[in-house]
Amino acid sequence: MDDFDPFAAPPRVPTANRPLLGLTILVVEDSRFACEAMRLLCLRSGARIRRADCLRSARRHLQVYRPSVVVADLGLPDGSGVDLIEELAQSSPRVPVILGTSGDDHVEDAAIAAGADGFLAKPVTSLATFQQAVLSRLPAEQQPSGPRALRDEVIEPDPMAFHDDMAHVADVLNAMAGDKVLDYLAQFVGGVARSAQDATLAKAAASLAASRKRGAPVATDMARIAGLVQERLEQKRAI
Repeated sequence: MDDFDPFAAPPRVPTANRPLLGLTILVVEDSRFACEAMRLLCLRSGARIRRADCLRSARRHLQVYRPSVVVADLGLPDGSGVDLIEELAQSSPRVPVILGTSGDDHVEDAAIAAGADGFLAKPVTSLATFQQAVLSRLPAEQQPSGPRALRDEVIEPDPMAFHDDMAHVADVLNAMAGDKVLDYLAQFVGGVARSAQDATLAKAAASLAASRKRGAPVATDMARIAGLVQERLEQKRAI
């Protein structure tokens, strides 16, 4: 349950090992694999995490409580995270820290132009990078006091989360309809593949995106992605 709890304990004081104690981070992310990485980063940092997998869910969350930080993926199933960033940047009171994230680093300028305080390029696996992205942008009154050492730890998400993303892609492929779905699929598969360091799948997603950009037929690209996704689902079943 994400509702505000009036009986919750008061915020804890950040420590050197848990510099984000007391912060609540809303992660707007449709990939289970990317979200699992963010969960581990928040856990190691002491922050409380909330998750929304689409714009509608994020807006519903924001009607109930005000997070300390919002990390918004730019490619979501029901629209662009850029729109959410712009809404948050113009809201009053403003969320203290707004970060955009994407597997496509070419969209960083769009996130910043919409009002984001910073941008995290996927995959986000470095604890030091994550903590610094948040800490460096907190208002002065929320900055931890004293020196802090950022641990350069690399997190490894549960492979089961990658399997969940592959199952999601298979569902989308089975219910394909419309150009927007094609664009979403190229973005989603590419982001997940890069996060999981799956070069073959990332190349297939890039090919689909390029075909869409040129207005070329995509049947071959779609068949390639469908085959690769099925291979990954079958690999999991065989384990």
